[in-house]
Amino acid sequence: MNSDDQKRDIIDEDLYEEMDEEELYELVQEEKRKALAKEQAEEAEPKRPFPKWAFWLIAIIMVVNLGAVIPQTFSIPAIDFLVTSAKLSNDADIQEYKKSIVVIEAGQSKGTGFAITPDGKIITNHHVIEGEKRISVAFPEEGLYQAEIEAAYPEVDLAVLDVEGNGLPYLELATETSFTEAASIYFIGNPLRFTGIANKGSIIGYTELDDWSQPVLMLDAPIYKGNSGSPVINENGKVIGVVFATLRHDEHGKVGLAVPIDYYYQKSD
Repeated sequence: MNSDDQKRDIIDEDLYEEMDEEELYELVQEEKRKALAKEQAEEAEPKRPFPKWAFWLIAIIMVVNLGAVIPQTFSIPAIDFLVTSAKLSNDADIQEYKKSIVVIEAGQSKGTGFAITPDGKIITNHHVIEGEKRISVAFPEEGLYQAEIEAAYPEVDLAVLDVEGNGLPYLELATETSFTEAASIYFIGNPLRFTGIANKGSIIGYTELDDWSQPVLMLDAPIYKGNSGSPVINENGKVIGVVFATLRHDEHGKVGLAVPIDYYYQKSD
């Protein structure tokens, strides 16, 4: 990519999406209330074979198709990513991966991280915890921990946190960032006001950024604010990258950007 092309691209480390976050949240809550009310009215019927929350997600899609509730400015892909997550969450592997994904609260910043050892070593983005001394980390099942910054690598937007824990769930890192073009990937994070949202996408390839000395991964994936620090997981269940930003690309439109896991090895050796 030449410098002129790069100047036309817009990098967004806050993963901002042009959508009304409050409206999305309220819509989800309203559809959830409707689904629960309907379920209570039909409690004599046999149980559905899928989780309760999957029902209201499907209900949202029905509303979208009717076009009766969502304004024209509303982002339809934002609904799609919730429905995809509902489907993926029934997968046993995804359920296992989710146990290792944490919510990181650092001052006014909220992001994602993931454990890589059973004793509490966690990887996230540097910009999620930058300038903050009090950092809390919440596992889905193990609960809340206070974290210390073990290492910071701002030049590749990575940070390593440490919590005092034992036997914690964790994800395995790939030995290198190896992939084929258009390879499928999964990522799990805490976008918008939600937690533990799993989604999928594919790898476009590498791209170069003006302020980075090394290329980064470019993803065709629905990434939103709060996904900073989400692990990019290959089909073998290994982490090959860490989501850190989105990019308005001339050719591919809005894409996700991820730090190759190779850079973590380079910095931590």
